[in-house]
Amino acid sequence: MQELLQDFLTSMMLSVDFQRILNIIGFLAVFAVICMGVILAEKSKQTNQLKQSLNKLKKSFDQLDEQAKLIVKTDLELNKTQEELDKKITALFTLQKISRLLSTTLDEKEIFRRSQSIASELGFEKCFIIMQDKQKGLDFKMSRGYPDPELERILRLFEHDAALDKVTKEGSVLSSINISDSNRNRIASSLGVLYFIIAPIITQDGIEGALFVGNESSSSILTEGEEETVSILATQFGQSLENARLFEQVYSSHHELEAKIKERTKELADALEEVKRISKMKSDFVSAVSHELRTPLTSIKGYASILIDEKIGNIPDFVKERLEKINKHSDGLVRLINDLLDIARIESGRIEMKFDAENIKDIVENVADLLSPQIKQKQIELILDIPDSLPKIYIDHSQIERVFINLVGNALKFTPEKGKITVRAKEIDEKIQIDVQDTGIGIPQDAKEKIFSEFYRVDNTINQSLKGSGLGLTLVKYIVEAHQGKIWVESQPDKGSCFSFTLPKA
Repeated sequence: MQELLQDFLTSMMLSVDFQRILNIIGFLAVFAVICMGVILAEKSKQTNQLKQSLNKLKKSFDQLDEQAKLIVKTDLELNKTQEELDKKITALFTLQKISRLLSTTLDEKEIFRRSQSIASELGFEKCFIIMQDKQKGLDFKMSRGYPDPELERILRLFEHDAALDKVTKEGSVLSSINISDSNRNRIASSLGVLYFIIAPIITQDGIEGALFVGNESSSSILTEGEEETVSILATQFGQSLENARLFEQVYSSHHELEAKIKERTKELADALEEVKRISKMKSDFVSAVSHELRTPLTSIKGYASILIDEKIGNIPDFVKERLEKINKHSDGLVRLINDLLDIARIESGRIEMKFDAENIKDIVENVADLLSPQIKQKQIELILDIPDSLPKIYIDHSQIERVFINLVGNALKFTPEKGKITVRAKEIDEKIQIDVQDTGIGIPQDAKEKIFSEFYRVDNTINQSLKGSGLGLTLVKYIVEAHQGKIWVESQPDKGSCFSFTLPKA
């Protein structure tokens, strides 16, 4: 019984252990399944990540491939652009060289002679220039790469081909770049080239010709830059030709003008000699007549004075009055004769002047004292504005005194009562300028240049009532100019006049 119980307990214990083992195994199996699920999920996640990375890498590779293609394309374009730029720079340098060569001559024939180097300088195989000739029509001025027989045929081609005619008639630029294939092939074949440029030569007178350049080689393809260069060069040709023609016109005009100037100079010299001869004749005549008039005038004055003084007997008052008029008019004639003689002497250089250093203030004050009766009579205010520090002047005292007497006397004559006369002097460079200004009736604008002429008198009410010779200002002008000075006047009607003149410092 005891043994049975032990066996039962043992078996129970064994069944319990087995159950535990089964539970453990079950747990382990579940755990393994879970682990496998986790591992598979992780693997799936990593696989997805790898696929995404692969897609990104492929996309990046595609982008790099596109960029590489773009870089290669850009590089090719840059190389092409660089080549074009190099060609343009070379063409510009060459164009500058040719332009300088053309602009350094003003001979039309020399311009075409120098153009012989255009083709080689610009890298063209053929070249020619045709120009309009008034007698011949189109004519070659320069050609390179064509035999002479071909030139006649080309001229006829330009005269009859509609496309080429546009160049010389309308001023269009024609090239193998800008025309249709049919026209290009026809013109290229006719001119013996594959590629060509034809540009019009235009001057101020219009379209005068055309510049042609071309290449026979298939490797020498022309570009738009070369077309522009040739067009600029054709313009330069037109300007050079225009400059040459303008120079020729100016040169011819210069020679014609020179000849005319020589002719006119001779005429003027002859006229001047004639004027001098006539002036001398006039001066001699005036001197002779004046001397001849002096003798009878002296006798008339002498007899009139004897009669007035009643040295040969008493005379009636009415006779004495007439004798005094004779004496007065005789004095006027003497002054007129003296003025004429002085003018004639100054003109001919026969008058003798004694130059010395003089104080201008003393001369003006002396003249003011001499004319004081007239000044007081018309109640004129005389202002002398002459500084004591003013340098002395180098003059002939008596002649300059006459100048002041004439100018101040004229100012008195044409200034109304209670007017004002101002005499001022100032130093200007190596000269002394003297102004005699009044508040008189003034001088009309058209008379200002005439008042220094002989016998000219301004037409005004004062001159109409007072007689005069019209020689006073002429004498003043001659005296001032004999002192190496000049005289002028500023005046307006009813606003007074200002006579100014210059004299040399001592």
